[in-house]
Amino acid sequence: MKTKNEKLLNWAIDKILKEYKEDVCLLIGTGQFKLEQDKDVASFDYFIPANEKAHNLAKTFIVEGIGYDLYPRSWERIEKMANLDDYNTTCLGYAQILYYRNEEDKNRFLAMQAKLQANLKNPEFMFKKALEKLNIAMEIYQTMMFEDRLGKVRMASGFIADYLSVAVAFVNQTYFKYSQINQISELSVMKEIPQNFMQYYTAIIHADSVDELKNLCHVMILSTRKFMSNRKPKNENKIYNEDFHDLADWYQELCYTWRRIYYWCDQRDAEKTFVWSCYLQRELDIVKEEFGLKEMDLCGKYSSENLLDFRKRAEELEKYIIDEIHNHGVAIDEYNSIEEFMAKNS
Repeated sequence: MKTKNEKLLNWAIDKILKEYKEDVCLLIGTGQFKLEQDKDVASFDYFIPANEKAHNLAKTFIVEGIGYDLYPRSWERIEKMANLDDYNTTCLGYAQILYYRNEEDKNRFLAMQAKLQANLKNPEFMFKKALEKLNIAMEIYQTMMFEDRLGKVRMASGFIADYLSVAVAFVNQTYFKYSQINQISELSVMKEIPQNFMQYYTAIIHADSVDELKNLCHVMILSTRKFMSNRKPKNENKIYNEDFHDLADWYQELCYTWRRIYYWCDQRDAEKTFVWSCYLQRELDIVKEEFGLKEMDLCGKYSSENLLDFRKRAEELEKYIIDEIHNHGVAIDEYNSIEEFMAKNS
């Protein structure tokens, strides 16, 4: 005797064969999101349309109190899952082909599953994807900090814990088989997780106040950031800009910012010194990454009460930039007087 899921699967395949034989590429099944008592055989989840007509196959309905959703996922969305840009990667990784129009469609889907596995084996790729999830969590946190309603803060906390968990999974070069459903149990068997991560996650589930939730999200993000910063893959193949004429051009434009900082330091104007130091720090961070320069911490040395020492730090960094340019055989386009400039550029 056929089970309910078997009957529904046969119904879906029969409908495709009778009405959408040339319009549906594949019918895909997954079972991760069903309750144990509702599982018997692979249940259909989504189909991949070949054209617009196929979208008419989509249907949501309820049978014996259980909701079903037969919905389309385009090839573009399948590609996103393979690249871990779609939240439910498991809908590709743990998918079963229940019906396929032809061998070409089947092989195309299998190729996407293979691409997913290849991406999972690439630590640099997975770390980049983990950073994306971490950044989303921090964006949610920024908004949550201005929210006072418990329900809104609790929901935001849930999403923060979720995105951070996905980031941790990506660092471990995996993803959640059950999406967000069994994250704590799946995290418990991963090789590496941030310090106190499980405790923070569990505490968020049981927290009862806005302040408690906000604090837990803060320390959970902080723990994840430290975890990831210590595991950033060494990119030995990274290509830096070797044309230090570009750095010379950058310095010739930015040198006036150093002049501003020196002037306002001498004037003991902390406000203007602060503003220009933040601007220059951002520029220093950019050229550090582009040219493979050393860490150049300017803002960390800022003190409104000691602008003299801060000025010295700015001078050190300016000298370092100039030396790097000269050490790479590039001359800075500078003149001692307007007459010299006019003479050489007329």
